[in-house]
Amino acid sequence: MVDPGDGTVTAVNSADPDTPVLAAVDIGTNSVHMVVARVSSKGRVEILEREKEMVRLGRSGGDMKELTDEAIDRGVAALRRCRSVADAHGAELAAVATSAVREAENRRAFLDRAYDEAGVSVDVISGFEEARLIHLGVLQALPLFDQRVLLCDIGGGSTEVLLGREADVLESRSFRLGAIRLTERFLTPKKPGESVKAKQVERCRRHAEAMLAPFAIEVARTSFDTVVGASGTIETIVAMTLAERGEGNGARTHNGERISAHEVRAAVDRLVETADPDARAQIPGVDAKRADIILGGAIILEQFVETFGVDEIVFSDYALREGVLLDQARRRSGATLHHLRDLRRQSVEHLMELTDEHPEHSREIARLALRLFDELVPVLGLESDDGPQGVGAARELLEAGALLCNVGVFISHSGHHKHSYYVVRNSEHLAGFTDREVELIAQIARYHRKSAPKSKHAEWASLRRTDRELVRMLAGVLRFTIGLDRSHAASVDDVTVTVDDDGRLVVCLQPRDGASVELEVHAADQRRSLLEDVTGRSVDVRAGA
Repeated sequence: MVDPGDGTVTAVNSADPDTPVLAAVDIGTNSVHMVVARVSSKGRVEILEREKEMVRLGRSGGDMKELTDEAIDRGVAALRRCRSVADAHGAELAAVATSAVREAENRRAFLDRAYDEAGVSVDVISGFEEARLIHLGVLQALPLFDQRVLLCDIGGGSTEVLLGREADVLESRSFRLGAIRLTERFLTPKKPGESVKAKQVERCRRHAEAMLAPFAIEVARTSFDTVVGASGTIETIVAMTLAERGEGNGARTHNGERISAHEVRAAVDRLVETADPDARAQIPGVDAKRADIILGGAIILEQFVETFGVDEIVFSDYALREGVLLDQARRRSGATLHHLRDLRRQSVEHLMELTDEHPEHSREIARLALRLFDELVPVLGLESDDGPQGVGAARELLEAGALLCNVGVFISHSGHHKHSYYVVRNSEHLAGFTDREVELIAQIARYHRKSAPKSKHAEWASLRRTDRELVRMLAGVLRFTIGLDRSHAASVDDVTVTVDDDGRLVVCLQPRDGASVELEVHAADQRRSLLEDVTGRSVDVRAGA
């Protein structure tokens, strides 16, 4: 139990209703990790249970374009077990997937089976978001909140490197460098029984160096106080080093342990000298299940140390899954420290400022869309909680879609709604959102004008039924709202909605300071059809007194 920011161990009252039980699952290329914990409103964590299972979801020496049927079977089976553990604790579960699923062209098959067979809704996260969440997790394990931290997390398919301070990500990159990826591309013997050749190791080193070097140049322009390593590869190198020092004590955690750059190099040299995976498994500190891929991961760490000029690494036992856990808790509690909604709103505003020619108009549209949404909640049929289909989540997606609906104009005004979809969907600026949420925001922005969602639109048709309905609902609210600032003069001060005796929705526009809203009444009336479809009611637009 660690108090973020000062490292103080603090007990959490397990009987306190304000400390809900939460579960977070990290679906990586190599392993599925799960943590179950109580998280207080102040961010204090009491770990109840951890689960880890190596499933080798991704296996590829190049792009991980395909998940095999066997790998999907293993992944879904692991998630079923995670669901059982979460249910046993009465825990609310959040699951994220990283490199292997992110890159797979058939990821929908895995995501659908995870949902249908394991009851787990999996969010695919970007490399940037992965690094941000790892950073958040690290800040709960080590007292580094006020330091400039250079963070390295080596996974099976990708390596995340981040420069951060406090809650801010200053710079971040996700590299297609991973223990499995490099093992299969460079370090697999050409014939069974052969040893890895020195030239294979050297090619692997040069590849890792070439990938990391450009970002190292960017980081060198600033500075860092502490270097942190997280996840299985680095923990294995730490365990090997402690054993070599004679300090290996069988502890379950190596949190806070420090190793030097020289010790990293020594560990890699030993792994290179021990070419056979079975022999590597006998090295003190090496997990036998990781022995066949540890050399690939260790070479990445070695080249990180060399390329970034690192002298010492401190290990964090917390990583992505703990970051997801804390993010999950903050969504529920509304806590202000690293508050997710602040981060998300700031990233949306940043993208809007970069690309929208008239951001004040978009802000006005967002303001009015939220007012209209709040008035319509009784007839929209949303869940009352803040789950994925709840009022709070829908409201935030609507606001983001409204703020970003015009970002495509900088490409071309003609068809800018389609360009807005592309910009939102492919932007790296949207921090704090899952892949699903980015897709929904992009579609809400896309359908703010022109055609309503149709089954022939591949992106919309590929959504789950509940998400298709959510996009139609919020797009209906947004496209109606676009008419409420038709003059771009912010003439509408407020919006009210009532239901008349015939069951019609009467939308009344209250003018600002005696302004005329006749144009807005007309424009909204022209845009009411989708709103009528999603509410099942006729809409009558009127000007207020």
